Amino acid sequence: MSMTTAPQESNEAAVISVLPSRRRRSRPLFDPPIVRRAISDSFVKLNPRTMAKNPVMFVVEVGAALTTIATLRDLFRGGEPLSFGFQITLWLWFTVLFANFAEAMAEGRGKAQADTLRKTRTETYAKLCSATGVQTIPATQLRAGDLVVCEPNDIIPGDGEVIEGIASVDESAITGESAPVIRESGGDRSAVTGGTKVLSDFIKIRITSNPGETFLDRMIALVEGAQRSKTPNEIALNILIAGLTLVFLFAVVTLDPFARYSVAATGAGRVPSITVLISLLVCLIPTTIGGLLSAIGIAGMDRVMQHNVLAMSGKAVEAAGDVNTLLLDKTGTITLGNRQAVEFIPVDGVTNEELAEAAQLASLADETPEGRSIVVLAKDRYELRGRDLSSTDANFIAFSAQTRMSGVDLDHRSVRKGATESIITFVGENGGRVPPQLREISDKISRSGGTPLAVADGQKVLGVVHLKDVVKGGMRERFSQLREMGIRTVMITGDNPLTAAAIASEAGVDDFLSQATPKDKMDLIKKEQAGGRLVAMTGDGTNDAPALAQADVGVAMNSGTMAAKEAGNMVDLDSNPTKLIEIVAIGKQLLMTRGALTTFSIANDVAKYFAILPAMFMATYPAVATLNVMHLHSSQSAVLAAVIFNALIIIVLIPLALRGIAYKPVSAAALLRRNLLLYGVGGVIVPFPCIWVIDRILAVTGLA
Repeated sequence: MSMTTAPQESNEAAVISVLPSRRRRSRPLFDPPIVRRAISDSFVKLNPRTMAKNPVMFVVEVGAALTTIATLRDLFRGGEPLSFGFQITLWLWFTVLFANFAEAMAEGRGKAQADTLRKTRTETYAKLCSATGVQTIPATQLRAGDLVVCEPNDIIPGDGEVIEGIASVDESAITGESAPVIRESGGDRSAVTGGTKVLSDFIKIRITSNPGETFLDRMIALVEGAQRSKTPNEIALNILIAGLTLVFLFAVVTLDPFARYSVAATGAGRVPSITVLISLLVCLIPTTIGGLLSAIGIAGMDRVMQHNVLAMSGKAVEAAGDVNTLLLDKTGTITLGNRQAVEFIPVDGVTNEELAEAAQLASLADETPEGRSIVVLAKDRYELRGRDLSSTDANFIAFSAQTRMSGVDLDHRSVRKGATESIITFVGENGGRVPPQLREISDKISRSGGTPLAVADGQKVLGVVHLKDVVKGGMRERFSQLREMGIRTVMITGDNPLTAAAIASEAGVDDFLSQATPKDKMDLIKKEQAGGRLVAMTGDGTNDAPALAQADVGVAMNSGTMAAKEAGNMVDLDSNPTKLIEIVAIGKQLLMTRGALTTFSIANDVAKYFAILPAMFMATYPAVATLNVMHLHSSQSAVLAAVIFNALIIIVLIPLALRGIAYKPVSAAALLRRNLLLYGVGGVIVPFPCIWVIDRILAVTGLA
């Protein structure tokens, strides 16, 4: 095992498009059915037991209830329906409902997805293998450890592992992807999910879950938010805003005796009513972020789901935003996953066309990606078309681990391609001579991180085919962006250090771990975590399970084993290892959105203090009238304008809370400056003109 710092090169000047992942078709933000459901849920959430989970909005609801009682008292005494108290009460209830609506909208999108998933849960029957043969029973009677068989058009009755056979399976009910996948016994593609459909062949499955504990059941519970628990950061922020609420509650409660004492002592002014004091409290406490905080967290999990990733908790999404180190498998993540032929290098005395023709001929029956790439390269580079050998006496030699070469015997020719040492042995056994140039070419390719395949025709060495891992387009640009965000990337590969170093340099990763074993991965994660860093990684095999469980963000592939999916805290339904980079971006977007709206909320609260406090207390303390710099119409219009603005700003910010702030990979310092300027300064400025306009409208219409 070797871990080495990869050489750093300058970033490419051209902006390369980066690996877009397939996303589940997302619903419109304000889809009418979701909106209707959210409106209904907004009233259901008025239950005090539900509201008590959000201390800020619970205080607002209690205040709304108290002003309702006061308003009803005034109405029975002959008060006007559009009186000051009635309007304050109405807008306080709107404040609570708007906050509930934000949360219900975020939950509604998940519930809509859950309803879609439930449609896949029909009354399924299972073919249970027992001592007396195969018997058909309801799938609900299956227990972990039972053996079932599935044939074409059968619905897989529960989560399990394929222990016999191979089949094509339709997983569109789970992943949304219509293309079937192969599931077979052994290896990392043996896991099957209940509710999916067998399209062909036959498999025997060992059930691994009991009814109600299947992967589909967990998906439904997770996407509709039933199991969402608050993250540590969210809990800390809740404690902070609850503390601020208590401070302001104490301050407002003490205002009443102070005001009574002042009026009694001076004989001037008026004691603020309970409606005014409650309005002041609601405007002082951080209602904006209090009303949107839950929606921001739920929407973050929804955005992950839109990328076809199932997050087991909000904590996993949030942790993704704080990741410092990304562990990425080379094959399928950084590279395309299969080596590709990129060059024909002939030895002296042999033309490129001769080498290409022989290499193509030896690869016509080679169904491996490497073999097909040789055929394609010869066709594209030298216009050599693959010939039809079905009518000839061609004898194809399949590749084997013993000979380490393949080829064809045709027309008294014995064409072979394979490992350099194997071809040298083959040529020697046929009485040929091996030119020294062959080893020179092979060694040069190996040092560059490629794989040499020597080609011979009987006694004659023709040259070498250069195979290399092809780095996916845009990876260098993506890793450069991650570096700007302070994230260190580590490529994990089983290649030797020389090959690993070459690929790491080409891809632009920071470090690499070569000749990696499961223990090496685990040790690396522990080492990073011991240094105070959060680690994310992907995996699909049982041997990846320990590392996935140890990582702060473990993304298991849906195509992988059940052990891997149970160990990770996220499951990528598309089984795309590159998705890890997208998940980190979504996590950072969640943190940015929460931070920006918290900044805005606190900033506009500060602005409201200076905008309305003088106008509110002019009647009690006439001397503060000189501080009424906005020249609001009256104390009543000032209070009402502030309460209306306080309610409306929640509904205005709902789209931002649900969509999230547009994410751009920038440094933490640049992000802080941007948030302070846009949401801090903006949060201070926005309330002044808005409250002034609302005040003027109230004055003109005679509502205050």
